[in-house]
Amino acid sequence: MSTEQGQPTLRDVADEREFTIGAAIDPDSLRRDPSYWKTASSEFNAVTPENALKMGALRPSRHTYDFRDADAIVDFGRENDMYVRGHTLVWHNQKPDWFQAWDHTDEQIEAFLRNHIHTVAGRYRATIDAWDVVNEAVDDDGSTRRTVWSDAMGEGYIADAFRWADEVTDADLYYNDYGADEVNEKSDAIYDLLERLLERDVPIDGVGFQLHALAAHPDPESIAENIERFRALGLDVQITEMDVAFPDDDVPADAAERQADYYRAVVEACLEAGCETIVTWGVHDGGTWLRSFKDFGERYSGDPLLFDDRYERKPAYRAVRNALEKHRER
Repeated sequence: MSTEQGQPTLRDVADEREFTIGAAIDPDSLRRDPSYWKTASSEFNAVTPENALKMGALRPSRHTYDFRDADAIVDFGRENDMYVRGHTLVWHNQKPDWFQAWDHTDEQIEAFLRNHIHTVAGRYRATIDAWDVVNEAVDDDGSTRRTVWSDAMGEGYIADAFRWADEVTDADLYYNDYGADEVNEKSDAIYDLLERLLERDVPIDGVGFQLHALAAHPDPESIAENIERFRALGLDVQITEMDVAFPDDDVPADAAERQADYYRAVVEACLEAGCETIVTWGVHDGGTWLRSFKDFGERYSGDPLLFDDRYERKPAYRAVRNALEKHRER
């Protein structure tokens, strides 16, 4: 693991700038790999459980919760004075294998979801700072995504989820989604959805843009414009799951430099627009989800993060640190 003797860590710079820079954390790597937890604690001031707080991971059987992995990550964050994001209470994916919607009435599904939110968010009332309450409820065309939750409760499940979370936690509550980082049809739909919910006094504090920059890299100027319009609604805006890759069959010769330039541009756009939190989706390239992800036949380069497989700091790392340092000096 490179130390770049004499240089401040990314966390040093972020703390001084009062900026939140985080990473998604895997519990097994945290337990088994000293370089992993040393990098996570020294270079980041925020953590998100990558999968440990998703419903499927938490609910191994109908009457059982397993909080061991989630507790390990939350405790790690607290012990290292880090901002902890909870991800996620309501999602259409990664539900428990034993949960089959057709075995339940609409009323039973509603009660199941309410009880899940109360149990999980309530457990971490004082230890999780922010929750992605509802994740990816809007489809790519801007319509409400059809899910087990919407089938049983209609679009109203979104408002209910936020209200149920607000009943049991002191955390800030976020709506989180992909593909809406810049101004486009989907982000317009999310804007309209959140505006409607706010008009009904639904307790929403912010919106999370995932920013998985894969085949297409959203325009940083449009990202800034998008951040500004959501902030004008009174919402905080966070970049919650950032990584930067290229299609496997079209990786440029200067990929590391182009990746660094894009990270820098996004950080600069965020700072100018008032976004104060960026979370990368993983600590280092060796643990990225992209190495096992395949999207409609497309694969992406498996080196999308700030640290390489050996925990060496990449050009992207220095680009992010330098962008924060430059802004701090203004």
